[in-house]
Amino acid sequence: MRAQVVIIGGGPSGLLLSQLLHKKGIDTVVLERKTRDYVLSRIRAGILETGFVELMREAGVSERMDAECFIHDGTLISYDNEMFGINFVEHTGTPVVVYGQTEVTRDLYDAREKMDGKLVFNVEDVEIHDAQTDSPYVTYSVAGEESRIDCDFVAGCDGFHGVSRQAIPLDIRREYEKVYPFGWLGILSETPPVNDELIYASSDRGFALCSMRNANLSRYYIQCSLSDSPDDWSDQMFWDELKRRIPESQADKLITGPSIEKSIAPLRSFVTEPMRWGRLFLCGDAAHIVPPTGAKGLNTAASDIYYLYHGLVQFFEDNDTAGIDSYSHKALARIWKAERFSWWMTNLLHRYPEQTEFDLKMQRADLEFLRENKTAQSVLAQNYVGLPY
Repeated sequence: MRAQVVIIGGGPSGLLLSQLLHKKGIDTVVLERKTRDYVLSRIRAGILETGFVELMREAGVSERMDAECFIHDGTLISYDNEMFGINFVEHTGTPVVVYGQTEVTRDLYDAREKMDGKLVFNVEDVEIHDAQTDSPYVTYSVAGEESRIDCDFVAGCDGFHGVSRQAIPLDIRREYEKVYPFGWLGILSETPPVNDELIYASSDRGFALCSMRNANLSRYYIQCSLSDSPDDWSDQMFWDELKRRIPESQADKLITGPSIEKSIAPLRSFVTEPMRWGRLFLCGDAAHIVPPTGAKGLNTAASDIYYLYHGLVQFFEDNDTAGIDSYSHKALARIWKAERFSWWMTNLLHRYPEQTEFDLKMQRADLEFLRENKTAQSVLAQNYVGLPY
């Protein structure tokens, strides 16, 4: 088999890249180690920057998103029993969109299958060969049967635990990591959201987040210990703790119900450099991870896809390598800014095990400065809605 681009990973970034390239007449094959149903069962965040929304529209897969999404003009931040809003549109002229990552992935799968896109599921033993030559190829097996795809380029969209990053030699690859000493316990419930806007809450008991998927599907999180298990938390325990961490005005109107999904996510900041090795390009979680504070995970993957998509089109249509040659530099420049923002918001809103009284006073002063200062709010808004590509 031959394809112009082999994409390893059938999550939203790999599917979006495949769909965008397909619209330009560039042949791709997507390799996914799980099934479609498994990929769609993963519950992820759903706050989309304008840049991501525009890519979905360019890919021709925005119809359901445009019809069903929530437009958010801002967000709410609380500390103790105080709460204030930051209006994104006022500061940037741009809102954000709430549309679940699962739904994004579903729309992309439907589009790829409608166009007879080449998707291979249940792949094992994926290996990238000759990435530093002009003739790379990828081998894999399905149900014990080995296959080979010759190609021009390989896009590694296979996440933190995938094979793509590991294909870059250790003497070339440099990794930067910060592991946070807490996680997020999240639940999904078929209840109306407590507020029309997201609430980021800082309290002396730890962080909490109130978000939503639609008018009758809410997503809530609380900061928890890394040693906790979802089984340690009954639904009632979760709701009681959430109410303690958000302002009374919100806790009093919170509608609770049985959880339909419950999980704990550890928090990590991670970046690998470079994001290109020969004809292999890393995208999304294969190259970088951000804490979920600030909703940058899926959106940083989208910016990678933007740069790589345009670089590959430039190569195939104009025989110009400028876009792919600058890919790693451009992508990393934006990634590090997103890492900084996620790190800053995490530090602003969470409680750390070793925080001193001085640290807590500084955290409080930072929140009060943000509440009072329009310039500080504008900086948060610019980062939240997404820095330009």
